[in-house]
Amino acid sequence: MRIAIYGAGAMGTVLGAYLSKAGKSIDLISRNESHILGLKKNGAHIIGKVDFVQPVTALLPSEMNGQYDLIFLMTKQLDNRNIVKNLIPFLTDDGVICTMQNGLPELSVSEIIGPSRTYGCAVSWGATMVGNGIVELTSEPSRKTLTFSLGRFEGERDAKFEAIHDLLDLMGDVECHANFMGARWAKLLVNSAFSGLSAITGGTFGEIAHHRLTRLIGQKIMKECIDLSRKCNIKIEPIQGKDVVKLLDYHHRLKQKISFMIIPIAMRKHRSLQSSMLQDLLAGKKCEIEAINGVVCAYGDKVDFETPYNDMIIKIVHAMETQQLKPGWDHLKHFDELLNHHS
Repeated sequence: MRIAIYGAGAMGTVLGAYLSKAGKSIDLISRNESHILGLKKNGAHIIGKVDFVQPVTALLPSEMNGQYDLIFLMTKQLDNRNIVKNLIPFLTDDGVICTMQNGLPELSVSEIIGPSRTYGCAVSWGATMVGNGIVELTSEPSRKTLTFSLGRFEGERDAKFEAIHDLLDLMGDVECHANFMGARWAKLLVNSAFSGLSAITGGTFGEIAHHRLTRLIGQKIMKECIDLSRKCNIKIEPIQGKDVVKLLDYHHRLKQKISFMIIPIAMRKHRSLQSSMLQDLLAGKKCEIEAINGVVCAYGDKVDFETPYNDMIIKIVHAMETQQLKPGWDHLKHFDELLNHHS
């Protein structure tokens, strides 16, 4: 198979480095010229929880040639439809795309190349771009932490599915899901809470989990997602072997307190992570808020279910995108009325 990672930013570079280290030939493609130059000159330098340098094949989009059997899509979702359209000439007739983006990106990808050629993977670890070929792995480097949740948008497991599974298994544990949308929702509820709160506060996942107020808001956001998924008849799958609904859902005070106590324990392996949305905001870019919290709100609108905590995250982030606000812990005051109302 000829394989590429399109959108080889922080996480794509880590994935490409691990697969290249395992002996696989894979092209890392990004529009970030300085990063590609660094990868070409010095290889991928992965720091943080690990420290190794791995030679990789790195390309700018303008340097792409020929066709691929498999493209891992790891760009932001802001322009998914145009990106996928532009990738079609670089796919073989039976070539497939495995999207590793946040939210529910399979919907937009499948509209362009068809459901049968659309595979999805929810990634449960994090990385931060340092630049010029250097990336920090911010999750623990064990197979049990560097996990992937793999599924097809439509259809049964096939040869391509098995090939993708075997590739990702070179880096970490791969969970295969017949109910892939349920696996996506497991990641979505965590991202809605922790990526959203990281974006508005500037904090790490660990700081958010330990700070009493952000932990409480995060708990409310995840509860919102769980209740909404139930109304939409979506069964949320376990993530990294843990049943997040069983652990975090609550219907009475005692279970609510237990859920609250569990959150820092559940996030300890990812405590150093900052959301990519925060990194975009700090760089003066638009972020993926609509592809994460926005997806939750859109589902809520469809079934007439209120999502006030996700709505508030979106409102604050949009103000940051227009430079009206900057990340900071003082934004938590905007949740006071919601917390008082729902206490």
